[in-house]
Amino acid sequence: MPKSSALPLRLPAGMRALEHRNFRLYFLGQAVSILGSWIQQVAMAWLVYRITGSAALLGVTAFAALIPQLLVGPLAGAWIDKHDKRKWLLWVQGLLATQALVLAGLTWAGWVGPRLLVGMAVLLGVLNSFDTPLRQSLISVFVARREDLPNALALNAMLFNTGRFIGPPVAGLLLGLTSEAACFALNAITFLALFVAVVSVKVPATPRAEGSVGDVFKEGLAYAWHTWPVRMLIIVLMALNLTASAYAVLLPVFAAEVFAGDARTLGWLWGAAGCGAFGSTIFLATRRSVPGLTGAISVGTAVSAVALLAFGWTRLLPMAIAAMVALGFGISVCNVGINMLLQSMAPDRLRGRIVSFFTSARFGFDALGGLLAGFIASAIGPGRTMILEGVVLLLFVLFLASRRGRLTGHVAEHDASAG
Repeated sequence: MPKSSALPLRLPAGMRALEHRNFRLYFLGQAVSILGSWIQQVAMAWLVYRITGSAALLGVTAFAALIPQLLVGPLAGAWIDKHDKRKWLLWVQGLLATQALVLAGLTWAGWVGPRLLVGMAVLLGVLNSFDTPLRQSLISVFVARREDLPNALALNAMLFNTGRFIGPPVAGLLLGLTSEAACFALNAITFLALFVAVVSVKVPATPRAEGSVGDVFKEGLAYAWHTWPVRMLIIVLMALNLTASAYAVLLPVFAAEVFAGDARTLGWLWGAAGCGAFGSTIFLATRRSVPGLTGAISVGTAVSAVALLAFGWTRLLPMAIAAMVALGFGISVCNVGINMLLQSMAPDRLRGRIVSFFTSARFGFDALGGLLAGFIASAIGPGRTMILEGVVLLLFVLFLASRRGRLTGHVAEHDASAG
C-alpha cells in the first residue's frame, strides 16, 4: 500500500479511511459524481416510460445499460490490470461527460426515440464497464493501511447509497421544474468533480500485469474459479441481482399505474430504497470483523426476499415505501459486503480482475433480471412479478444457509493468514 498523509486527529472507527488525504479527495469528488449519475438514471427511466409507456422497453433499456458489464467487464478488468489505472480513470470521466452532454442535446432537440435511447444506454454501459472497476480498484491505492480498505469500500458504498437516497427525489423535483435534458446536462458537469479529485491525488504508479490481455484474463478467472469462497460469493451476487435488484426496472410502472402517481412518486420510491441502502452502509462501515460479514450477507438476502414479497403484494404507498427501505437495506448489505470480502481476499496483482468479476456479476445479472422482469410484468403484471422473484430468492436463501458455515470458515482462515 502506498503512503499517504493522515489527519492528526483520529476519526471515529466508522470513518477511519478518511484519515488518508488521497481517499478524502477521492471521496469528495465521488460524492458529486455519484449524485449526478443517479439524477441521470432516474431521468432516463422516466423519459423512456413517458415517450413509450412500455414496461418491456424499460427492461430493454436497463438491460442495454448494464449487460456490457457482463460481456465486457471481465476483459476490461484484465485490460485495466495491464495499464495505468489513474490515467485511464481520467480519460473515462471525460468520455462519460461527453455521453451525458450528447444525450442532453438530443433530448433537448426532441430527436430521441426508443432506438436512440437504447443505443445511448449501451454506450453508457460500455463506459461503465471500465469506469466501475477503475474506481473500485484504485481505492486500495488511496489508503495507506490495508486494514482500512474494508472501511474505505464501505464509505465509498455509503456515497453511492447517499446519492441513491438524495438523487431520485432531486431528479423528481428537477423533472417537475425543468426537463430530462437538464438532468442529463447536470450529470455531465458533475464528472468534473471526480476528474479534479483524481488529478489532485499523489500516488505511485500501480503495478501492471504482464502478458496478453487473454493470458491476464485467464489467470484471474482461474483464481476466481478455484478459490471456493470467491466462487461462492459471486454465485450469491448472481442470484441476488437476477431477482431482487430487478425491482428498479418496474418502479416507473408501480409509480404511474399501481400508485397513480407521477415523477415525484417515482422519486420517493427510489429514494426509500436508497435510504435503506444508506443505513446498510453505516452498519457495514462500523464492522471490524471481516468473517462476520458472511452472516450479514445471509441475513441481507433473506430480508431482500421478504421485502420483494411485501412490495409486490401491497397497494398502499406507505407500506410500499417501507418495503423499499427494507429492500434497499438487504440488497446493499449483500452487494457491499461481498465487495468488501472479495477485495480483502484478492491479491494486489489481481485486484482489477477480481473487481471486474464482481461488477460483472453485480451489474450483468441486474441487467438480465431487469430484462426478464420487464417481459414478465408485461404478461402477468408488476405486482405478481415481484412476488415471483421473492419466492425464487427465498429458495436460494435455503441453499445459502446450508453453506454459510463453510463460507465463514474459509473467510476467517484467509483473514488470519493475511493479518
